[in-house]
Amino acid sequence: MTEAVIIGVGLHPFGRFPGKPALDMGADAVRLALADAGVTWPQIQGGYIGSYEVANPDAIVGHLGLTGVPLRGVFNGCATAGTAVALAARAIETGEHDLTVAIGLDKHPRGAFAADPSVAGIPSWYGQTGLFLTTHFFGMKINRYMHDHGISHETLARVASKNFRNAAGNEKAWRRQPLSVEEILASPVLNYPLRQFMYCGPNEGAAALVLCRADQAHKYTGKPVRVRSTALRSRRLGAFEVQSPSFPVGEPVESPTVDASREAYERAGIGPEDVDVAQLQDTDAGSEVIHMAENGLCKDGEQERLIAEGATEIGGRLPVNTDGGLLGNGEPIGASGLRQIHEIVLQLRGTAGPRQIPGTPRVGYTHLYGAPGASAVTILST
Repeated sequence: MTEAVIIGVGLHPFGRFPGKPALDMGADAVRLALADAGVTWPQIQGGYIGSYEVANPDAIVGHLGLTGVPLRGVFNGCATAGTAVALAARAIETGEHDLTVAIGLDKHPRGAFAADPSVAGIPSWYGQTGLFLTTHFFGMKINRYMHDHGISHETLARVASKNFRNAAGNEKAWRRQPLSVEEILASPVLNYPLRQFMYCGPNEGAAALVLCRADQAHKYTGKPVRVRSTALRSRRLGAFEVQSPSFPVGEPVESPTVDASREAYERAGIGPEDVDVAQLQDTDAGSEVIHMAENGLCKDGEQERLIAEGATEIGGRLPVNTDGGLLGNGEPIGASGLRQIHEIVLQLRGTAGPRQIPGTPRVGYTHLYGAPGASAVTILST
């Protein structure tokens, strides 16, 4: 099977951009990725584009050029971008195309994601009790995890402080104001134990990748980044995940993140010990803590020591969310996972500027998780 590599990346800033449509942001990101790859839009043979708010994101061809390119819309919750890049890579691996794109874009208003639970196949009482609020779910989940594994409030604040500090070195991040552990702990509790500055927010942005056959990469770049593996898994019966209408009884069932992570490692032929830099879904500070273990990067409970020691800092043993993650960048759903890959590509190229990790990173890891209990993992390498 032919291997797919990334030869170009483009990122529109994340934040709020009144008067600028999501499709315009997406077109800007694609143009940046094309320029980075040294190709033109008419050379692109196919692609996948994801969005939550835009009903027909494939209409972006009107901004880029009407070349007849097959551009397929995808949506898979917070795992949308992971799905887009997996399909774009698969089209190359199977020989369908030689040059493809993966695009993500979104423009979420303030207070986004309010909806009737029935659209997710959940009874109305689930919303009436407040459980349809993801903030409520994540608060309950990390509260139990802290109890079971000895995670402190200070650790949650350290995660948030790290990500805002990393975002300060990212000119395309949304929240670039560093906050101390003390400032975060002093902010209002929203859903115990999570405080105001421990949550990400829905916002706007776009990102794009250009991929090609590995044996043709030399035509475009001297530093292609290999797509070693992609994996997507949904929740299993008995798992307690976003929008689960019940709490499991008996032995715990592993999350879709654990399943996706194992599959991705196996396909890539590597293990967690080989990862040099990671981008993990940090919908809230507690999620980053939990996802460290669910992705095999540590054991449950080890996060307390690792985070206190600075292991996940840019200069640490395993840097996590070097661009600020969702806490620093916000989450336009369709683009979020491609932002993660954009950061990993920069890190593997050694071009991440003030947030570049030391040494010569060779393996990067990205992870997405969201409703209704879906997880996507992508492993990249030089």
